Amino acid sequence: MGIRTGAQYIDGLRARTPEIWLGGRRVTDIVNEDNFKQPIQEIAKLYDMQHSPEYQDKITSICEETGERVSNAFIVPKNYEDLIKRRTLFEVWAEATFGLMGRTPDFLNTTVTSMASSPDFFAQYNPQWAENIQNYYKYIRDNDLFLTHALINPQNDRSKPSHQQKDIFTHLGAVEETSEGLVVRGSKMLATLAPITDEVIIYSFPGFRPGDERYALAFAIPIDTPGLRILCREPAQDGKRPLIDHPLASRFEEMDAVLVFNDVVVPWDRIFLYNNCEAANQLYSKTGLSQNTHQNGVRGLVKLKFATQVAARVADAIGVDGFLNVQTQLGELVQSVETIRALLRTAEREFEVNARGEAIPASIPLETIRGILPKAYPRAIEVIQTIGSGGLLLSPTANDYQHPELREDFDKYYGGREGVSATERVQLFKLAWDLCGEAFGQRLVQYERYYSGDPVRKLGMFYSNFKKNNEFTMVDDALKGVIESEVEVG
Repeated sequence: MGIRTGAQYIDGLRARTPEIWLGGRRVTDIVNEDNFKQPIQEIAKLYDMQHSPEYQDKITSICEETGERVSNAFIVPKNYEDLIKRRTLFEVWAEATFGLMGRTPDFLNTTVTSMASSPDFFAQYNPQWAENIQNYYKYIRDNDLFLTHALINPQNDRSKPSHQQKDIFTHLGAVEETSEGLVVRGSKMLATLAPITDEVIIYSFPGFRPGDERYALAFAIPIDTPGLRILCREPAQDGKRPLIDHPLASRFEEMDAVLVFNDVVVPWDRIFLYNNCEAANQLYSKTGLSQNTHQNGVRGLVKLKFATQVAARVADAIGVDGFLNVQTQLGELVQSVETIRALLRTAEREFEVNARGEAIPASIPLETIRGILPKAYPRAIEVIQTIGSGGLLLSPTANDYQHPELREDFDKYYGGREGVSATERVQLFKLAWDLCGEAFGQRLVQYERYYSGDPVRKLGMFYSNFKKNNEFTMVDDALKGVIESEVEVG
């Protein structure tokens, strides 16, 4: 089939009946559910862009294997040009959502592509696993599917490994093997956009210990597989608020969920890893899974750039961007944007080709972005809050503004600097408040802090790996010069 349209994506949602719980009720009509309706439309627009004459050749390519047009997320890059093709997709889709939807289909499609391009890793443990991941890659590529994932165990007793929890199936683990497949039970989080996806893929970060074998799992199943329950968090918006009052929260809310597996049967041809702690601990580092940091970096750049522009427009609207303290805050944000942009370009230009002939963006610049974004984005939100100050708390609703008895007051008291009407200033401040004050916006901050795991642990791992691969020889050269100088003097 190749690339889908937005309508085909929505038809796929209508055809499935996953077990979704939201606000104490079971959701049975996903497409018309108030909380999901607008985000579904935003994802559908991304699929439609694949068919647009303006974007099609930029974000899709003809698959050599099938002759069908497929998303550039499924490219296994062989050179710089391939990396740029993939980055262009990331960029176009991120700009369409202002970087506010972190788990658009390109993210996990790139992830699966990276796993499938490393069949030797899986084959050393089980040749069937290698075959399974490659077949799954072809399946989601040829059907243009949208995946969610869940990597993290529930936050119960973090001081104990999975096999020492009070209930051994608190964390997702294998129960038994059957002729139909592997039976699994327990829970995983954090499945972003799960209710409006096609499938879920499960895998884990390193950290498995002896005794954790039953929890060492990687597999993928349809989101409506019997026994899979989706427990949604409290919504950040109810889906009923006018777009004019909440221009971001109403469109780009990404529902997060806990997934509960009640003796779910995973077919054997969907198992990519099982009962092997060594394989599970090496999955991330040995399969190119870190390729999704390329998508994260591009999406994060767009998101930070958007927040910076909002901050600048708020400052301009009320005439404070001539003040030195405001200029320094805005300058700081611009420099953060430019730093990440430069790091992305460096990662792409300094790519390496691995033993399988795959072009990999340079890891240090990408990992540096992962260290910067969890600090830079919350800082951008803080700057918007500081510049907008009390004015962010006072925006009226569209109904208030449009009331004839109140219009004169609003025009007089809600305007900005000369040339900025009340309508323009109120609309801008509403958008800014969605981003920096609403529950929607605060969820975006929390997402950016933890989208790739614990930032403290990640930074520690980054330095450990950096030390392992670098010898700090400049220090030796400096000391050598001193010693040689002393010998000559002596």
